[in-house]
Amino acid sequence: MENKTAINIFESLASGVRLDVFRLLVEHGQQGLVAGEIAQALGVPPTNLSFHFKALTQAGLLSVEQEGRFQRYRANIPLMLDLVAFLTEKCCSGHIDQCVHVVDGATPSSCS
Repeated sequence: MENKTAINIFESLASGVRLDVFRLLVEHGQQGLVAGEIAQALGVPPTNLSFHFKALTQAGLLSVEQEGRFQRYRANIPLMLDLVAFLTEKCCSGHIDQCVHVVDGATPSSCS
């Protein structure tokens, strides 16, 4: 991943509503949610979400699929994982065994 791509993603997520939308969609995986379900889950008027959906979609964080008169949104999980890999690729100068264990939530060890 290039710095420019990462910056674009972070700028897109630099809104409480957009971050909430993305996290909710990550929770729902490939099933995703339609816009109305997202609005209801977050307690946000549906008309307020279209701007946020557009920003997240343009950043590549969401995909959208038309289903009749509804639009189903899904988080781009592979892009999220690419961003995490980009952020951690040089952890502890490449000595990954010295880095935080993300899965078990261990506290950071000192990097040499």
